[in-house]
Amino acid sequence: QLQFVESGGGSVQPGGSLQLSCSVSGEALNYYALAWFRQTPGKEREELACISSVDRNTYYGDSVKGRFTISRDNANNTVYLQMNSLKPEDTAVYYCNARYGPYDYWGQGTQVTVSS
Repeated sequence: QLQFVESGGGSVQPGGSLQLSCSVSGEALNYYALAWFRQTPGKEREELACISSVDRNTYYGDSVKGRFTISRDNANNTVYLQMNSLKPEDTAVYYCNARYGPYDYWGQGTQVTVSS
């Protein structure tokens, strides 16, 4: 079982930046694909970005492509999401995710609010 500590959420004005961090314990993440999702009330959870385990290929959802960057530090068991040019519609609870084969783990979520 993995344990997650997410940090970096908060309030920011439109056009601003935030970096989310997700520190994971319980097992090395080397073989896990890592991802960030977000969810707003009444909507399905949306996958924003994913980074593969070995070759570190990345995927970005259309809504964040060019603005958000996912990265991972396997030595410190941490995944990051750098968010730039934030918009009010980016307001949501953000979740980190680790998956490997049948295993699928989630962080507890961190609130990001973009408002003037």
